[in-house]
Amino acid sequence: MGKVAVGVAALAACAVAGVVVGRRVRSRRKWKRVVGVLKELEEACETPVGRLRQVVDAMAVEMHAGLASEGGSKLKMLLTFVDHLPTGSEIGTYYALDFGGTNFRVLRVQLGGRRSSILSQDVEQRPIPQHLMTSTSEDLFDFIASTLKQFVEKEENGSEPSSVRTRELGLTFSFPVRQLSIHSGILIKWTKGFAIEDMVGKEVVGLLEAALVRSGLDMRAAVLVNDAVGTLALGHYDDADTVAAVIIGTGTNACYLERADAIIKCQGHLITSGCMAVNMEWGNFWSSHLPRTSYDIDLDLESPNPNDQGFEKMISGIYLGDIVRRVILRMSQESDIFGPVSSRLSIPFILQAPLLAAMHEDDSPELKEVDKILKETLEISEVSLKVRKLVVRICDVVTRRAARLAAAGIAGILKKIGRDGSGGVAGGRSRSDPEMRRTVVAIEGGLYTRYMMFREYLHEALNEILGEDVAQHVILKVTEDGSGIGGALLAAANSSSGVDNVQLL
Repeated sequence: MGKVAVGVAALAACAVAGVVVGRRVRSRRKWKRVVGVLKELEEACETPVGRLRQVVDAMAVEMHAGLASEGGSKLKMLLTFVDHLPTGSEIGTYYALDFGGTNFRVLRVQLGGRRSSILSQDVEQRPIPQHLMTSTSEDLFDFIASTLKQFVEKEENGSEPSSVRTRELGLTFSFPVRQLSIHSGILIKWTKGFAIEDMVGKEVVGLLEAALVRSGLDMRAAVLVNDAVGTLALGHYDDADTVAAVIIGTGTNACYLERADAIIKCQGHLITSGCMAVNMEWGNFWSSHLPRTSYDIDLDLESPNPNDQGFEKMISGIYLGDIVRRVILRMSQESDIFGPVSSRLSIPFILQAPLLAAMHEDDSPELKEVDKILKETLEISEVSLKVRKLVVRICDVVTRRAARLAAAGIAGILKKIGRDGSGGVAGGRSRSDPEMRRTVVAIEGGLYTRYMMFREYLHEALNEILGEDVAQHVILKVTEDGSGIGGALLAAANSSSGVDNVQLL
């Protein structure tokens, strides 16, 4: 009897051991599948310096093509007609209207006549009432003009209006516009929820100035620009060596100073300073050298603008979190390491850039921030530390690729204007020349300013691409509020009271 009992116990123990071993084998297989997905992602996102230099060359080639003719390149290379940037000699009070969404801002900036000398600035933000987003152009601009008038009267403390000159305004208008001159442009279409039909195809500045006249406010819109050009202006006001500006935030764009004789498609336009700011619209750049994954392809196909803005979809804040979401979703479908597949993993753009950065930069031993975001945002709970580390690795791979591609884009601009050390037509000098010119690129946008790992990866890549001898002469300088202050500075630089010329040597 005793022997039977022992035999039964032995059999039971073997059965339990078999179950345990079976579970371990299945677990290892599941983990192996997940590791396979990660390895596939890593390989597809690889950006060795050789590949980055191919992207640099492709960017420069596309820039040349876009400057030669309309439609000649994926890069639009839009003429801004801005051929005067602030130099620091500007004196007086100027205004800005920053209108690019459901809120708009009005600013008043007092300039002191010295470089980087803003004596004072005031700003007020107002929401656009919902009904005005689908009303008429007259209703919209009457509301904006009324707000501007109240702002001016409040800031001037009820003093008598200036009899010396008309107040001058810089208008930053972040909707698709076909620029006609530095202070005029036609609205191509509305975005961001606006649908004012009678304004499409109309000249924007004229509509604003008509509303200003109706309100009784003596003010002239001196410039019509976008936020990238405003950032270039602010950068140049702070540092005369600024030659380009890059926005890397929710979206991305770049502009730079180009020699007038290199802009073939602007022949017939009068450029008095020898150069012009060119709005690249670089989000639409594309090259076969860009490391594209299956997740990028799916994101693009399911977006409202397939086969458009390919570069932006790989490097800007609004898309990075969604790429990470797609990778986690696939891993969840391949294995149960995240538990049952969460329905929230199927919600596009639920994982935004600040959450991505918080997970990536979580330095707590137990990765508590990762755990919190998985639970609260994606409704994925009770995952092991091993799985949390996997999520951090996914964030790292996607972010590193984005930052390194952004660096390649910047290097592409420098190559086009001869500031990459290769010695170009714009006078950048050779790689070994100790007198190589100091080159400043103004940068704005939360992805760069608030995401430390993104910023470090970008700097690392730029050093690799250019080499340390050249990279030491290239400074990436953060600006704040190019879309607002930059607009006011451009109004000052292009004031009817006279301007100094900017030269790109």
